[in-house]
Amino acid sequence: MTPTAPSQTRPVPDYPQTLGHPRPLWMLFMTEFWERFAFYGMRWALTLYIVAEFFKGDASGQGYASRTYGAYLALVYASAIFGGWVADRILGYQRSILVGAAVMGAGLFMVMVPNQQVFLAGLATVIVGNGLFKPNISSLVGQIYPQGDDRRDRGFTIFYMGINMGGFLAPLITGRIASVMSNTPLQDNYRAVFASTGVGMVICFIWFLIGKKQLKGVGVPPPERHEGKSLIAVIVGILVAIPLVYLLMAKAGAIFIAWLLGVLFIGVAAMLVVEAVRHDRIQIHRVIAMLLLFAFNVLFWMFFEQAGSSFNFLAQNIVDRHMFGGWEFPTGWFQSVNSAAILVFAPIVALAWGWSARHRKEPSIPRKFGLGLMFNALGFLVLMYALSALVGADNLIPFWPLALCYVMQTIGELCLSPIGLSMVTKLAPLRVVGLAMGGWFLSTAIGNNLSGLLAGHISGETGMTVGSALSGFTFSFELLIGAGIVLFVIAPLINRLMHGVK
Repeated sequence: MTPTAPSQTRPVPDYPQTLGHPRPLWMLFMTEFWERFAFYGMRWALTLYIVAEFFKGDASGQGYASRTYGAYLALVYASAIFGGWVADRILGYQRSILVGAAVMGAGLFMVMVPNQQVFLAGLATVIVGNGLFKPNISSLVGQIYPQGDDRRDRGFTIFYMGINMGGFLAPLITGRIASVMSNTPLQDNYRAVFASTGVGMVICFIWFLIGKKQLKGVGVPPPERHEGKSLIAVIVGILVAIPLVYLLMAKAGAIFIAWLLGVLFIGVAAMLVVEAVRHDRIQIHRVIAMLLLFAFNVLFWMFFEQAGSSFNFLAQNIVDRHMFGGWEFPTGWFQSVNSAAILVFAPIVALAWGWSARHRKEPSIPRKFGLGLMFNALGFLVLMYALSALVGADNLIPFWPLALCYVMQTIGELCLSPIGLSMVTKLAPLRVVGLAMGGWFLSTAIGNNLSGLLAGHISGETGMTVGSALSGFTFSFELLIGAGIVLFVIAPLINRLMHGVK
């Protein structure tokens, strides 16, 4: 999300190599692993905790919990735009990561406090810390390779595995922590989950603090920048930002955030168009094509991110999780299916693209987006079938439809998400690639916020039922499959606007 100018102006050190890559890659890999452990370890429990703690388990709290979750996730993505700017212009990448890790850790321990205002302030603190951490560690991965080094893509693939290993293991471990505390109230179980993720963030901070010397100066600010003053300025900015984010979540609400993100997106789109006008007609067309695909990206994430809201309530209340020997599958473990499916299917999808390219049948970028929407839709189709034909006498559906839904959605993610990142770098005007990447993540943030509003509608005022879930997921399937078909139909038009970009 951030320009990589430092890697172009500062020579890359001659790093020792480990398994064919610069040794700092493995330090960054584990840093990201622990940060993702903290993020995904608490993510699955958020909506369930809100209902258990602040609504005393009453299902009427599901709507509020879903809207809060959507707003939280949206602001997590939106904050990365500002965190990247801070690293570029003020603090440098290394210090931004350390400050971000410390702030995130503080926020994770704050959400344990059984007070709604402190809980929301804790989420706001996590959001601000994540903005400083998330975009900048990815930037460091790119900066440890010289320009033109063909190992860089493979390095990012290894780094991506760190993300998904953290995303896979975290719900398994924290879900187990919650499930073994069987004689305590649910809210106490979830507080134990938050504590464990806070510990994970402490490990992340210490790991990077010790390991950053391996970077040999990559990611530090220029020597003319006064480090003390820069750090003070950023700390002041954090102390101002946290109350503002808290007010957005506690007072403004998800609908206001949706409008705010929409206005920000319009502003980014206008800046991209203005920059394109300075070039030529071809660049204008490419920006228009990119913005059209941004709109479909909003739709994808609006429905994909039911994972942390409506799917959570479905898993807890409407899915039969009793397995062999009377053992109950923990609700949080469903959140590991996505990461596990990425680890399994990412190589398969990459091979499929390679095979189709060799036979000159590789789908265009718009049609890969269309496939992503359709696979997302197929996940909801599985749930529609289960909710209409497989509901038992106990008003529960079997375990497998929800697990299969996650797998189908993950295949859709692999068709759309990495393709979108690549697409931005190809279609954006060269001077504003960072701004365009910010627009991409902003469209994801808008989708995440809308996901909370949709999940709140599915739960309604009284909580999710089989009927409300079937109605909401039918709407999701119809809109996604319709958008996928439309994208397939207009793909030739978008391809013409892209002027040969593949």
